[in-house]
Amino acid sequence: MDVTVVWAAIIALGLFMYVVLDGFDLGIGIVFPFFPDEKERNLMMNTVAPVWDGNETWLVLGGAGLFAVFPVVYSTVLSALYLPLIFMLACLIFRGVSFELRAKANRTKHLWDLAFIGGSAGAAFFQGIVLGSFLQGIPVVDGSYAGSAFDWLTPFSLLTGLGLVVTYALLGCCWLVAKTEGDLQRRLHRVVWPLTVVLLAFIAMVSLWTPLQDPNIAQRWFASGLFYRLLPVPFLVAVCAFFMRRAVRERHHKTPFVLALALVLIGYLGLLVSLWPYAIPSSMTLWQAAAPRSSQMFTLAGAAVIIPIILTYTTLGYWVFRGKVSHDDQHHYH
Repeated sequence: MDVTVVWAAIIALGLFMYVVLDGFDLGIGIVFPFFPDEKERNLMMNTVAPVWDGNETWLVLGGAGLFAVFPVVYSTVLSALYLPLIFMLACLIFRGVSFELRAKANRTKHLWDLAFIGGSAGAAFFQGIVLGSFLQGIPVVDGSYAGSAFDWLTPFSLLTGLGLVVTYALLGCCWLVAKTEGDLQRRLHRVVWPLTVVLLAFIAMVSLWTPLQDPNIAQRWFASGLFYRLLPVPFLVAVCAFFMRRAVRERHHKTPFVLALALVLIGYLGLLVSLWPYAIPSSMTLWQAAAPRSSQMFTLAGAAVIIPIILTYTTLGYWVFRGKVSHDDQHHYH
């Protein structure tokens, strides 16, 4: 068993679960400005009030796994992306505090609304910048970061930042469609398709730009025969888009969210295939960056216990609070 590959899969799973679960509750904050009514905003926040803080567990799991198993990647990525990661954490703090205080505030409620909107959009944007900077490659010399403090600020990283904001907005909107009813749900349905179209445009731009800005990814795509194996990907994206259009037109409740998840999964798998086998694109492979096998096996034993527990309580939380949320339920979460 190649334990390095197992750990890479665990960290990839943790990041995907974070993007999906925290993505849709950040997305609620991003679409907040389109719904100024206070009762509707209360209802939107209540759809995730019982589960939102548990969603961030996956980010902790991914970060802890990276620190334990790929310490060179952890230290290099933190050195290279220190500023956007700090900005992201500050935004998550604002978003978390606004979740707790907004329900209790009266005169300052509009300020906490702004904190919720800004924290959600900012966290999504800086996560996208981190992704774009990572895809561009991080210069490493003798196991240390060899770039400057602002290497992360490029047109490509800004594009991926905006792309992730749109991705989270679509996830949040589709989640709300599944959890609400009546007039609010009808207006949310109207937002889903325009967001899908904008997301498809970002997917196309990032897919074209990624091989253009990294010769190694271009080589992997076009010289190794991978291009032909990736041909089904745009077809699958088109299929998802077709069914999304139909689901919105026919006012489906849960189908848009499932299709939004499918779009995210397809994009995520495309990124993983493009990056393989690098832990840091163009600089270091997974095996070069890995900790000793004994360390990996020790932490794997812990992960074998922790991950099922996280999966169990996450699933239980969503199961207990399944179904629609109505205005009558609001007092339960405040």
